[in-house]
Amino acid sequence: MGYDVSFHPISPREIDEWYFAPLEWVGSGQEQKVLQFAKERGVDSFYAQKYLDTLRVGSETEASEPFDKSHGYYIAVVQGFFRNYFYTRGSAISFLVEENPEYERYLTGWQELLQRPFPNKAENRIIENYCSGVYLSPEQVARLYSDLERDARVYADFEAVFSCGRLAVLKKALSAAREIGAGLLEATE
Repeated sequence: MGYDVSFHPISPREIDEWYFAPLEWVGSGQEQKVLQFAKERGVDSFYAQKYLDTLRVGSETEASEPFDKSHGYYIAVVQGFFRNYFYTRGSAISFLVEENPEYERYLTGWQELLQRPFPNKAENRIIENYCSGVYLSPEQVARLYSDLERDARVYADFEAVFSCGRLAVLKKALSAAREIGAGLLEATE
């Protein structure tokens, strides 16, 4: 699988605070408010402009565009302006869940996660390049991290998809998210 996959520690509150609320500001012509918000959070002015540009694209999203290819992906991009993320090549929780649906127990769908209605249909997995993948809630992050440490079967199944040292990257991403009480968003580009 030739995907570059990233893992983004981000909480449901941050998804709303960093993406959806500023998206509304852009939609109502308050772009300066976005730049001020970014500045107050220590985002370099160059990246603050990129943040605003990403929100502008998000604000033009048509209802017919898949959530995963639009808002979900833009949330992953926006997260990178505020916090580190983690990268692997060719490994994704989305791929594991396709092979073994029992691991859906670690996932939260966008419909359940979002506190606001959006007309865009979500697949809640990687469907092609440049899209978001699965989301693990903070509780699911902690559970998966624990299960990888304690359950040999879970470890073996994840190791089969995250081979060649890539499971260590996923565990770092889970650990980083767990330490700050965040969830974890998967994305590909």
